[in-house]
Amino acid sequence: MVQAYSLYEGSFSVDKSRKFVPFDPSVDDPKDRPGSMFIHVHPFLIKTTSGIVLCDTGLGHTDDRCVLKLHNNIRKLGYEPDDVKYVLMSHLHKDHAGGMVSMESGSPRIAFPEAEYIVQRGEWEDAYSGISASYRTEIFDVVQRSGNLVLVEGEGQVNAEISYSHNGGHTAHHQAFHICSNGQHYFFGGDVLPEPEEIVHNYVAKYDFDGRRSKELRQVYWEAGAPAGWIFLFYHSKGITLGRGQQRPDGSYKLIEAK
Repeated sequence: MVQAYSLYEGSFSVDKSRKFVPFDPSVDDPKDRPGSMFIHVHPFLIKTTSGIVLCDTGLGHTDDRCVLKLHNNIRKLGYEPDDVKYVLMSHLHKDHAGGMVSMESGSPRIAFPEAEYIVQRGEWEDAYSGISASYRTEIFDVVQRSGNLVLVEGEGQVNAEISYSHNGGHTAHHQAFHICSNGQHYFFGGDVLPEPEEIVHNYVAKYDFDGRRSKELRQVYWEAGAPAGWIFLFYHSKGITLGRGQQRPDGSYKLIEAK
């Protein structure tokens, strides 16, 4: 049984300003937002035997009480933010890292006080280097002061169930995660494999640090994971958010929804 869940934060349009503007397709017309990309944001919660795991933290949008939507979505599943033991950060762009902290108390505090935040050291250093406006260092300052930050390098194990691997591609120090628990193998590729369509229509994306590497890695992950029954978590999906491979009669694999 799959024990991973989308913590869907919403749909957004993004233009050259790199601002994420909420977009409701039932009300808003994409023609009114020329030059925009339209993306969904899906942090993920995974129940493991070693505790609750989060894969990235969204934009950090809140309700009218300044409560993170991420927290509300976690509570809808029957858990509390304090139940989260690991926050696995693929990278630190603002649409993935905004929910690392909370303003509910009126001042910025770490959003998951019982969790270790797993970040590649090179990504952390790049976030402070000024190379991209997609990093919000005021958030990272709070995380650093908390004592919950765990900087890792290359590849290794967080615990017996969670492994990480530097893969580059989207950012120079982007990382992917494998979470193996309760008989399931979950794969979180972050923005190297953010949408299921990229498995079929693979391409070099202009927004990647190294688009060719991302393109190659997507193929590698699919060819390894589809036959092995991995459950792929798609952070920016507009359709299937959790998918796995199903073998066709000709021996190839197609993506189906994981249940």
